[in-house]
Amino acid sequence: MDSTASTSLASLWDQVSGTQPDPDLWVVIATLVAALAVIVPHGVWRLSRNAITIAHEGGHGLVALLTGRSLSGIRLHSDTSGLTVSRGKPTGLGMILTAAAGYTAPPLLGLGGAALLGLGRITLLLWLATALLVAMLVMIRNAYGALTVLLTGGTFLVVSWLAGPQVQAAFAYAVVWFLLLGGVRPAFELQAKRSRGGAGDSDADQLSRLTHVPAGLWLFLFHAVSLCALLGGGRWLLGHGVLGR
Repeated sequence: MDSTASTSLASLWDQVSGTQPDPDLWVVIATLVAALAVIVPHGVWRLSRNAITIAHEGGHGLVALLTGRSLSGIRLHSDTSGLTVSRGKPTGLGMILTAAAGYTAPPLLGLGGAALLGLGRITLLLWLATALLVAMLVMIRNAYGALTVLLTGGTFLVVSWLAGPQVQAAFAYAVVWFLLLGGVRPAFELQAKRSRGGAGDSDADQLSRLTHVPAGLWLFLFHAVSLCALLGGGRWLLGHGVLGR
């Protein structure tokens, strides 16, 4: 029995850590179009933006833990806003990095996903995403947030376990395109709100108070990270699709 269990674990590890076949170029293009279809229209974006909020608040939470802060909980709301509460020193590098992680997390996650897809690690990408969502679920402190993360994580789990290689590849590319493209829009939305005198307690404004650097420069950083991640990640995805073909 021990031998059988060891063999099964070894087989599972080989499946997760191994490479998978590259999708055809048309699949890469189709998933790009699909991602745009749920990002550009305002009505659809109001729903799909929940996934970006998960990545945004997850970025705050992860960096808070990595910088030695104590994570109290995460809340996700139906208006696609969120709140991550951590405890620790109210100033200093840890707090600055935690505050800066929100708007930069979705595009950077997309860039990391594009790198994994460029290496053919489709299954590994899906499993890592599932593990991060499970870890985040533990820290959710409201019903809507729990439902959102549970549904998202459940989708990743079903695709990882039950879908064939072609479906897994299409799903993984769609997710990465969504993070890369969807990571660009929130910074522009924040800029528009601030130009109308709103969002006075945004991440950029909190960072301004922490660092005495104008909020506009932090907003520029959010733009720079998201656009550079899109250019770099998109180049990897499209280039890999051409090579895979």
